[in-house]
Amino acid sequence: MFIRFLLLCFLILSPMPFAHSGEENWTNLFNGKDLNGWVQRGGKAKYTVEDGAIVGTSVPHTSNSFLCTDRDYSDFVLELDFKVDHALNSGVQIRSQSLPDYKDGRVHGYQVEIDPKPRAWSGGIYDEGRRGWLNNLEGNDPARKAFKQNEWNHFRIVAVGDSIKTWINGVPAADLKDDMTPSGFIALQVHCVGDRTEPLQVRWKDIRLKDLGEDAWVSLFDGESLEGWKPNENPESVKVEDGTIVAGGGPRSHLFYVGPVEDHDFKNFEFRCEVMTKPNSNSGIFFHTEWVDTGRLNKGYEAQINATHEDPKKNGSLWIIEDVFESPVGDNEWFTYSVKVYGKRIVLKINGEVMVDYTEPEIPERPAGREGRVLDSGTFALQAHDPGSIVYFKDIEVKVLPDLEP
Repeated sequence: MFIRFLLLCFLILSPMPFAHSGEENWTNLFNGKDLNGWVQRGGKAKYTVEDGAIVGTSVPHTSNSFLCTDRDYSDFVLELDFKVDHALNSGVQIRSQSLPDYKDGRVHGYQVEIDPKPRAWSGGIYDEGRRGWLNNLEGNDPARKAFKQNEWNHFRIVAVGDSIKTWINGVPAADLKDDMTPSGFIALQVHCVGDRTEPLQVRWKDIRLKDLGEDAWVSLFDGESLEGWKPNENPESVKVEDGTIVAGGGPRSHLFYVGPVEDHDFKNFEFRCEVMTKPNSNSGIFFHTEWVDTGRLNKGYEAQINATHEDPKKNGSLWIIEDVFESPVGDNEWFTYSVKVYGKRIVLKINGEVMVDYTEPEIPERPAGREGRVLDSGTFALQAHDPGSIVYFKDIEVKVLPDLEP
């Protein structure tokens, strides 16, 4: 796809504080006392609790063993510490499953490897019981060197949509895009040891998770008023009617989200809303933008809302790339519009159908002007384009996603 960077003007800022980046919203998966909330599957390795840690001990003549959470997770941040004997292989399963019609219930799914062998692939991603290695650490010497033999190590695992990223002791390890399994349980593996009778052990502690699933969505519109929103000019162009925001019908304006979700500065997020257009309407959802008192926005991205307007950039397109296609929906019908930003990747969907999947390239510096770099974070704005355009918005929600650094 031919890229033309037409986006609004230049500004390079250091990363702003990331909403919801603190210690809130974490859940401890292990209470430090017993195995409540966990169930064993697979082999017969022993799982006990000692000194605030889960201890997995190998047993000869048994298959791989897994201590599994009693519920599934889809999108999340998982952090834990582990310590492993130098002769034992282990791992942390994520989005994993045990199904009666798959290999008699064999545990399978993504495994974040714990590998004390000389190759030191701890933090790599293996597909247990299915496809094998998906993202090993060949060529990633910093991650391989980050593993500490016979000491406690720290994992950070971030799973968001088709993206799975891992860190070991703060060093980036695996970076995988794969959508085979969107959800499943988390499990702690003790690998089989054949006929070896000497017990080998692996330990896990401080296991905590930040759930980014449906419970993480936050409403930005109460359906009754513009509380939390502010037009930058011509307030008569935006109003609330019958549980919807009506944008248009007057002079151009932009309705900015100004609170109360934390500091309303969004870096990585998923935004969704229901939209309906009247014929020949032109509008957009702006993101990574900031308040301006009047006139056009001069910073940020625009996701187009444009079903039948003469402008060729149709519903679901991104202003900075040349993508001309017909809208998958028409006027006078509600549709779901979602905008997802994760790092430099931007995905736009209409009714779940991917319209744009774009990754901003690494460009260290650009000159000022309309081809300048956009903001790294910011708020949202809904455009009331001109008197000939009327667009309706409702069910406006956001899910804050984790930063890419531990």
